[in-house]
Amino acid sequence: MDNLFQMLKENRDSGRYPYHMPGHKRHACGDLTGELCGLDITEIDGFDNLHQPEEILLRLQREAARLYKAEESFFLVNGSTAGILAAVSAALDRGKRILMTRSCHRAAYHAAYLRGLEITYLYPPLLSDFGIFDAVAPEQVKEALEADSEIGAVLLVSPTYEGRISDVRSIAEIVHKKGIPLIVDEAHGAHLGFGRGLPGNSCMAGADLVIHSVHKTLPALTQTGLLHVNGERIDREKLRRFLRIYQTSSPSYLLMASIGNVLRFLDSECEKAFDVFSQAYAEMMMQLRECKHFKILPWERCSVLPGSGQDIGKLVISTKGTGQSGRKLYDLLLRRYGLQLEMAAENYVLAMFTVNDSPEGYRRMTQALLELDREMEAGDKKFFDCETEYGAMERPVSRIPLAKAWDMKSETAALTESVGCCAGEFVSLYPPGVPVLVPGEQITEALCQRIKSWLESGLTVQGVEVREGKILTRIIK
Repeated sequence: MDNLFQMLKENRDSGRYPYHMPGHKRHACGDLTGELCGLDITEIDGFDNLHQPEEILLRLQREAARLYKAEESFFLVNGSTAGILAAVSAALDRGKRILMTRSCHRAAYHAAYLRGLEITYLYPPLLSDFGIFDAVAPEQVKEALEADSEIGAVLLVSPTYEGRISDVRSIAEIVHKKGIPLIVDEAHGAHLGFGRGLPGNSCMAGADLVIHSVHKTLPALTQTGLLHVNGERIDREKLRRFLRIYQTSSPSYLLMASIGNVLRFLDSECEKAFDVFSQAYAEMMMQLRECKHFKILPWERCSVLPGSGQDIGKLVISTKGTGQSGRKLYDLLLRRYGLQLEMAAENYVLAMFTVNDSPEGYRRMTQALLELDREMEAGDKKFFDCETEYGAMERPVSRIPLAKAWDMKSETAALTESVGCCAGEFVSLYPPGVPVLVPGEQITEALCQRIKSWLESGLTVQGVEVREGKILTRIIK
C-alpha cells in the first residue's frame, strides 16, 4: 500500500526549494515545529489532488473501499461533518423529506437546513438506568415509512455516541423495499468489522452511504474521516460535487497521510491489536462488576431491542442512585485522579478506550472507580451531594419548519420569558452536539428547567448564554 507519510518525508529531504504555499516554507516559526512544517505541503507535483484524484490519493481511497467492503470511498479532511453534509445533500433533492434519528449530530440538521428538507424524527427508546437513547429498532423505521410515503431517505446513527448499535442489515432491507437510500452516521464505528467478535460495519450491512470519523476510534489525527458509497441509489457525481462544496480546497496532507497510516494499520496489524484491546477491555469490565453503586453499561447484548447491542470501548458509568451528578463524578476523576473523560451528562459520564490505550489507562480507571465506589459503601458522601432526577426528554413540538425558521428574524430573550415562543437557534449539550431544541420548535417550561439544571451542574449548553445572572436564548420574533 502507498505510504503518503514516507513520500512527504522524501519530499522534505529532497533539497527542492518550496516556491509555493504554505507560508511557513517548511521552517519552524514560534511554537510551530519544523518537524510538522517539513511535512506540510500543498498540491505539488507527485502528490495528486483530493478533488480530482488520479494517483496516490485515488489509490489510497480505493484501499479504503477494499478494507471497509465499500464500492467507493472518499477521504474527509473536514471531519465526518463534511461527510454528513455531502451524504444528505446528494441523497435528497431540495425540499424533500428525510426520516432521521432525533439524536443525530447537528451536522445532519445543518444539511436539512441547507437543502430545505422537511424532517420526520425517529425517537429511540431510553435506557432509563443510564439516561441515554438506545439504538433505533427496525420496527420503528418500518412503521415510520409506512406512515409517510413522502420520505425520500433515512438517516440513523449507529453506534450512538454512547456506543449503542442498531441492526443495520434489517433496517437496510426495510428502507430498500421502499426504493430509497439508507445513510448511516457511523462516525463512532470506524473500527467495526476489523476485530474478532466485533460486528461488521454498515457497508457490510447494506447501507448506501456510510460516514466514519477515523480519528474517533482509530489512531488517526483529529478531523480525519471517510465517506463510503454503495449501490445505485446515490448519484455519485452529485456526491462528488457536494464533497467539493463542503470540503476545503486546500486539504491537509498531514491529515490525509494520517488516514493512509490507519489504512496500513487495518490492513496488516489490526487483528492482534484488537485481540489485545478486547481482552484488556473485558478484564476491566469484569473487575468493575465489583461496583455496588455505580452502574456500568455492560459490554454485551443488553438492549431492550433485539438485534442491537453495546460497542466495545465506550465505558458508560451511571451515577443514578449515588447522590451525585455526572458532572460531579467527571470533575472528581479529573481533579483527584488525573483522568480526563470524554464527556459528562446529567447522570452519567463517558470514557472512551481504543486500540491505542495502555495498560496504565485501564488500571487507573479501574482503581479510581472501585475506590470511589468503596467510599460510598463506607458512607463517605462528602463528594456525592448532588443528583438530578429526570425522566425521558420530552418530544419538542415543531411550529415552523427548520428550513424556514432559521432564516426568520430572531431576538435575544430571557429563557424564563421564552416559554411558548419558538426557538430561533439550536440549543445543544456539548458534547455530543445533539440538539435538544431546533429552530422553530416551541420552548416549554420543562425544557427551561432542564437547561437551567444543566448549567447549574456545570454542563456546557450551546445556544444559550448567561449574562448578569440571566439565562438568555434566541427566539423568533
